[in-house]
This record gives sequence, structure tokens and C-alpha cells, in this order.
Amino acid sequence: MMTPTREAKVRQAVKATQADLTVILENIFDPLNISAVLRSCDAVGIREVFVLYTKAYLDKRGLVLGKRSSAGAFKWTDVYVFEDLDECFRRVRERYGRILTTHLGEQTESVYKIDLTQPTALLFGNEDEGVSAEALSKADGNFYIPQVGFAESLNISVACAVTLFEARRQRDLIGRYDDNPVLDATQQEQLFTRWSNMLRDKSINHQQAIPVGKDAAPLLPVYTERAPDAPPRKQIRPNPLTKFEL
Repeated sequence: MMTPTREAKVRQAVKATQADLTVILENIFDPLNISAVLRSCDAVGIREVFVLYTKAYLDKRGLVLGKRSSAGAFKWTDVYVFEDLDECFRRVRERYGRILTTHLGEQTESVYKIDLTQPTALLFGNEDEGVSAEALSKADGNFYIPQVGFAESLNISVACAVTLFEARRQRDLIGRYDDNPVLDATQQEQLFTRWSNMLRDKSINHQQAIPVGKDAAPLLPVYTERAPDAPPRKQIRPNPLTKFEL
């Protein structure tokens, strides 16, 4: 049974959910970076993340977390895995409208000048090559994080955290975490029910990623309860680059 303290914490997280803000990770090969991004997403109220793998050498990579730090964030976040960029972009645009990528170039704008209170998907690219040319060509805009040092770029998980907390700052100013939440009262109650049932049943489905292909069913909103008799999500195990348990 959920304690009053636990219930208050869950309801606070439900109210702070930013259902119109998300992250796309393109060809990120280090599972530790994905884990760090998930923690940042959880910290600002993002409840679903899209992971895209199109590189041949990443075909067998994916995402499944252990029982330590990142699994706590994974429990509250739906993670969808795609192998087709067009399908990923189509599904994300249906829910979030615009997709912005991190990119240094002429047609780019400081993250501090972008209105991140609007529905937005933020795409971060591969650790070595950055965002792919195909993703750049299909995106609705680009942004960069201003730096004054000699390094040309930040680690992907750091760049994502900086961007997300700028979005949180902007959204906090208009009450998105308090008196002007993204989810209405009915949606909040639905999400609370979903999470309550998840905590009660301790389902392992909440610690695994969901592969999405062209023939997959429409993605459910974050607040919608999943069928209790749904089959377990397919595990997509990465090849860890370190000996640390995720």
C-alpha cells in the first residue's frame, strides 16, 4: 500500500510531467550516456524518450538497465527504440510537432534564445559524428550551447542536461511545474493510476525498452494505462563499454 508521503511525491511528479517535451538520441553508442540522459529527463519531468539506431555497427545495441541508479529513472520513463529515421520522426512529430537538433553552423540559434515552452523534441547525435546529415535535413531547426573555452563541444549527456534545464527554467516561469501544468486534472489522475498500478505490481515491463517498427501500433500517451496482460517488452541488450552496472 502506498504511504501518504509516497503518494504526495508521486502526485507532485505527475503534476510536473512535461508531456510536450522529449528527447531523441541518434546512434548513441555508450549506454552510460543514455543512462545519464534518462536521469536528466526524469529530473525535468520528461516521461518518454526516443532512441534511434541507424548505424550498421549499432544494429545489435539498444537499451536495458539494471537495478541501480538509472533503473529508477527508467521506471518512470517510456523508452522507444527505432531503426528507421523517417518512422521515428513521423511518430515524434505526431506528438510533439517540431524537432530541433544540436548543430554548429550558419542556420543555428543559441539554446537560450529558443522558446522551449512550446511542444518540442530535442535531438542529440552520436558521440563522434554528431547529428547525421539526414536528421539535420529533416529537422525543423537547430540550436547550439554557447561556450567560451577551447573545447568545441560538450559530452552528449552534459549537453542534454544543460538544454533540458534551460527548458525547465523557461517552463517554470510560466507555471508548468506549479499552477499551469501541461497535463489537465483528468490526465494527471490517469497517470497517477498508471504509476500506482506499476508500483503495486512491480512489473519488469517498466525497466525495458520498446522496439517500434513501421507496423507497430500507435504510441500511447504517457498517462494512458497499459494493458495488464500485455506481453513483456522485448529486451534489447547493449554491449556495454565499461564494467560498471548501469
